[in-house]
Amino acid sequence: MSDGIILVDKPVGITSHDLVNLLRRRLGTKKIGHAGTLDPFASGLVISGVNKGTRILEYFLEMDKTYRTELVLGRITDTFDITGRTVEERKVPGFCFNEVFNALKSFEGEYLQVPPAYSAKKYNGERLYKLAREGKIINLPPKPVKIYSIDDIGISYEKVTFTAKVSKGTYIRSLVMDIGYKLGCGATVTELRRISQGNFSVDSAHQIDDVSDFSIISLEDSIDFLPGLLLNDSESSNVLLGKQIYASGVAGVMGKFAKNDLIRIIGSDERLLAVARSERTSSFIKTLLAKNSLERVAKLEKVLGA
Repeated sequence: MSDGIILVDKPVGITSHDLVNLLRRRLGTKKIGHAGTLDPFASGLVISGVNKGTRILEYFLEMDKTYRTELVLGRITDTFDITGRTVEERKVPGFCFNEVFNALKSFEGEYLQVPPAYSAKKYNGERLYKLAREGKIINLPPKPVKIYSIDDIGISYEKVTFTAKVSKGTYIRSLVMDIGYKLGCGATVTELRRISQGNFSVDSAHQIDDVSDFSIISLEDSIDFLPGLLLNDSESSNVLLGKQIYASGVAGVMGKFAKNDLIRIIGSDERLLAVARSERTSSFIKTLLAKNSLERVAKLEKVLGA
């Protein structure tokens, strides 16, 4: 079985854990994980790691995500979505399009968001949704999130649709709840679909009921969004033994990066060997190469080759 990632379009009605179990059975391997939970009522892109691909999933968690969302005005539930218990219903004023449009667009930029009580976020080692189901509602302090854009806004009576690109850690359910408060009538999510995560799109994802073989994106192609260093033969062997990276073993610099950035380490055979933390900028490393320097240029974080 190959190492890498699989893009899957999760259907409504199953958990991300259910999806992982299905993939384990389909692919015949236990080493499968995912890079970001989707609620059972939500659908869309799930990046799944296979074998060594599970070891790079953490690098996808930092990526921005884009969601297509439908909400209903005038209804508030305990989970902030349609699966929850209705705790309040309010009369919806006859909003004009511009009123709804301006309310949504006002959330673009950074703002402090309170995570929903029913979420996979942990509190003292326990998932919030498990505590909430036991009647233990934990109100966490707000945290800063960023809404890069809210577009494709539509309104039809009490239903509103929009597409939002958001930072890591943003809860669309909380955003919708805040939009409802902004409009003064409350709101809850009725449909949620993740359409992209970083450079990966749901348009390229496999349907879960697809009986054909899943195509696995290689380790090298999975994180080619990271800049990196190309090593010579001797340094490639040293990295596989866990030794640090020196300018004398660098054959080339791929892309631009700053000091302390994450970078790929590519072997002389063009295989992904490791992920490292740069100790010099890409431009400075090029200067060191020109001077035949022996200076250390990167610190290993995770060795993936062998």
